Amino acid sequence: MRVMPFLRREVIEPLLSARNRSPFLKYWKALEETQYYPEETLRDFQWNKFKKILEYGYNNNNYYKNKFKEIDLHPQDIRSIADVKNIPILTKKDVRLAGDQIISNGFAQKDLIEAKTGGSTGKPIILYFNEDCSERRNACTRRHDRWSGWKVGEPKGYVWGNPQLPKTLKEKLKWTFVAPIIFLDTMAVTKETVIEFSCKWKRCKPTLLFGHAHSLYLLADLVKKYQIEDLMPKAIISSSMMLLQHERKHIEDIFGRKVFDRYGCEEVGLIASECEKHEGMHLNIDHLLVEFIREDGSNCEPGELGKILVTDLISETMPLIRYQVEDMGVPSFRKCSCGRGLPLMDEVSGRTADFLVKKDGTKVAGISLIENTLTRIPGIEQMQIIQESLETIRIKLVPGENYLPSNSAVLVGYFKELFLDPELVEIEINETIQPEKSGKYRFSICRIDG
Repeated sequence: MRVMPFLRREVIEPLLSARNRSPFLKYWKALEETQYYPEETLRDFQWNKFKKILEYGYNNNNYYKNKFKEIDLHPQDIRSIADVKNIPILTKKDVRLAGDQIISNGFAQKDLIEAKTGGSTGKPIILYFNEDCSERRNACTRRHDRWSGWKVGEPKGYVWGNPQLPKTLKEKLKWTFVAPIIFLDTMAVTKETVIEFSCKWKRCKPTLLFGHAHSLYLLADLVKKYQIEDLMPKAIISSSMMLLQHERKHIEDIFGRKVFDRYGCEEVGLIASECEKHEGMHLNIDHLLVEFIREDGSNCEPGELGKILVTDLISETMPLIRYQVEDMGVPSFRKCSCGRGLPLMDEVSGRTADFLVKKDGTKVAGISLIENTLTRIPGIEQMQIIQESLETIRIKLVPGENYLPSNSAVLVGYFKELFLDPELVEIEINETIQPEKSGKYRFSICRIDG
């Protein structure tokens, strides 16, 4: 048994929690228990929380009070899950325009935790939540971290963009004695930075490797290329962006560990996560109501792709009710063999802004285009598709060892046929494809309004 993880878990953290009167451990232990409750029981809990946040928003939040009165709707009119569709959808634009009105009465901004969305598909929005909400989200994250085999008190290695490193003595002591983390900054994944990261890994001995999906893939590629042996995680969690199947396989082959895929967003925290059975992603219905809807607003059937809406059930500070996260996903009808009552979703299929558009108006998932080309046409290391207009598609391409000019011709032919012969399909050769300011990579970008 390693001494420091044991001391962090059994001595240091409990003492600090008691000293700070933090409810974190209580929230976490409750989630560890409720995850095995029957789904029907968890759904009842979820519905009661939904009704509570609806009532709270109506009575204590100027934005929702005004919005509901505009359409002559009262929380008491929402009697079943079928009635939820009568509540207006909340968009990112709505949140920006609402400003301070969407912060509930009785909360002062100066006393709240502030966060921003990455803004990769538009202007960022500013979010506010209180300490209690933060502790509940952190407790949920810990529960799902443990599904990977990571144990409380063990160090972690993050592959992340623009990491917030500890600055004060207090922060540095907390990282060392409570939750040690080492970082590889995804803004510069090179031979030198990966070797430096592996040296830190050898000293700190993390057990969990956590990061952006594509960044983990790039890391695995460099570990293989330069035969780096010190980087040996016991668990791997992929988050923050789509995990492509060929990338999952490559990461698992290099590190000899299964990848645990996870889905969440800045606005509401963790939405869904894989467990040890890898039979889909368990929805976090302890904290969220998650809907999958068609273009006409009706509910998707299991196995059907739809827009994802989330209602945050634990944040009274800035309620997000039927919030459109601008992602697309597929609900599942299956039950996981792990025995948890948390329902499954099958997959996240990308952001709505990353769906490209044909001349006839048909939308095409950018992630599918990547999988149908990058994995089938040899010689391509990385690729990014940018649609400037219905007539113009630009493809950034990083060539690999087996790249031939004829590969580009095949690629151009594929896109010309699929997109009904646009005027220009341009191939742009790059040494690397840079991530967004957040450190995440975007596989496809659509710049057509609407």
